[in-house]
Amino acid sequence: MANNPGAKKAIRKIERRTEVNKARRSRVRTFLRKFEEAVESGDAGAAKTAFTVAQSELMRAVGKGVVHRNTGSRKVSRLHRQLKKLATA
Repeated sequence: MANNPGAKKAIRKIERRTEVNKARRSRVRTFLRKFEEAVESGDAGAAKTAFTVAQSELMRAVGKGVVHRNTGSRKVSRLHRQLKKLATA
């Protein structure tokens, strides 16, 4: 357990940051799910708009430090590949 005031403050900060990061991660997952649903429905227009929103949200999470930069790039790349496959089909 934390003994000094600085350590106690650090624990409080970590708890607040954890809550914020959980909300951000959940938000990213929501937009990824919406993109997946648009792809499964086969609607290329809806998938394209869902892709742009999901990409923007992922990169925002990267900027906030919730997701690692390479992880965000990898996920965007995979989403784009799915979108291209849908457009050609």
